[in-house]
Amino acid sequence: MIKQNQRLLNAILITTDALVVVLAFIAAWFLRFKTTIFGPLGGFLPFENYLLLALFIIPLYLIFYYFSGLYKPFRNQSSIISEATEIFKVNLMAFIVLIALLFIIDEPNYSRKLIFVFASFSTVFAIIERAIFRSILKHIRSNDKNLKHILIVGDGELAIKFAKKIISKKYLGYSISGFLGSHHKIGHVIDGTNGASVIGLIGDLDDFLANNQYDRVIIAIPLKYYDNLTRLVDICENHGVKAEIIPDYYRYFPAKPSVDMIDELPIINIRYVPLDDALNRFMKKISDIVISLIAIIITSPIMILTAIAIKISSPGPIIFKQERIGYQRMPFMMYKFRSMKVQDESEEKSEWTTEDDPRKTRIGDFIRKTSIDELPQFFNVLKGEMSVVGPRPERPFFVEKFRDEIPKYMVKHQVRPGLTGLAQIHGYRGNTSIKRRIEYDIEYVENWYFGLDVLIMWKTILKGNKNAY
Repeated sequence: MIKQNQRLLNAILITTDALVVVLAFIAAWFLRFKTTIFGPLGGFLPFENYLLLALFIIPLYLIFYYFSGLYKPFRNQSSIISEATEIFKVNLMAFIVLIALLFIIDEPNYSRKLIFVFASFSTVFAIIERAIFRSILKHIRSNDKNLKHILIVGDGELAIKFAKKIISKKYLGYSISGFLGSHHKIGHVIDGTNGASVIGLIGDLDDFLANNQYDRVIIAIPLKYYDNLTRLVDICENHGVKAEIIPDYYRYFPAKPSVDMIDELPIINIRYVPLDDALNRFMKKISDIVISLIAIIITSPIMILTAIAIKISSPGPIIFKQERIGYQRMPFMMYKFRSMKVQDESEEKSEWTTEDDPRKTRIGDFIRKTSIDELPQFFNVLKGEMSVVGPRPERPFFVEKFRDEIPKYMVKHQVRPGLTGLAQIHGYRGNTSIKRRIEYDIEYVENWYFGLDVLIMWKTILKGNKNAY
């Protein structure tokens, strides 16, 4: 019954996805050829030609959605934000494939503007559709409909923690049928699990599967009992039930793990970094190049005036270069407009700037407070040494100091450093708490998505970087 429900849900979702693609295509066609928003009308292919193109686009999008995992059960998927990011990525790939195919077959008559508008509409419409679909399913499951029944093998801390997590998220649509545990706990009701109790021994798993229908069997036993794991898995498979294991050693993972394969051997990465994904890196790289080029063009008058003011106000170079530690712990020279008097190199490497620092020049105090001194770093972005958004890079002296003092300090070097970041928009810049700054940096590294960069840039523009002096 559950499998039939899932097939029905998938059929509905595929149908609505196809309708969304059609709706987006029609809306794009109307906007392009029935309005003058994108230029004068006339001289375009008839609607029938575009209809043929749409008949190719619909299966293309559905295939891309399928292979990207967008038809997995919603119970197993993460938040709508993660799903929206995945939809954006898939639609971007489909758009690139479509443009490439039109180029390969040398078909210049189809409007590229229409295809771009369609790609934008289909992305927005699909995200809205999925959000509505999720809301409907959450409402149904919150009213005890479309439930899946779980048998948990284990009655210890790991099993109870899992059960409470499932019960607390009622919208996932799971019901705990019971626990299999030790003899002295049989009949014991587990607190916080809506009355679920220990209904039998772990050794009774074979009988329970033979006499009951469970949708999922979750094995959550302590590490010291892993000698029995093979037997428990074999019992599940003999009854046609897929065994799912919560590893007891998960507590040693500092973040969400991911699994790679080397030949047939699984390798667990204890830290998930979204920017390790090639498409995510590509998206961020393209946005860095586009944004930095635009920023350099827009701010070029400010940079020219700043350069003149620095040259007139104090002796020394206009651009200050300082070694910083960047992506994968590689050193690079970071650019800034010089805001201080020329100083001894040893002092420069190991001293913080303070609010009333006597080393600052007159123009330097102003450009630091307004962050104008950071503008040359857009050239670091173009060189690939930095990103627009990311953890701020630090000097080698402080990297060596903090790596021994602050837990997980070096995690920040798993992504490119940025001009601004999550820590900076929360006020952690300069001589502020390194511990709190690193917590924000790690949060960024482990939870990156494209929208987060947009949010950080927007807040940086609105609020500026606090504690800039």
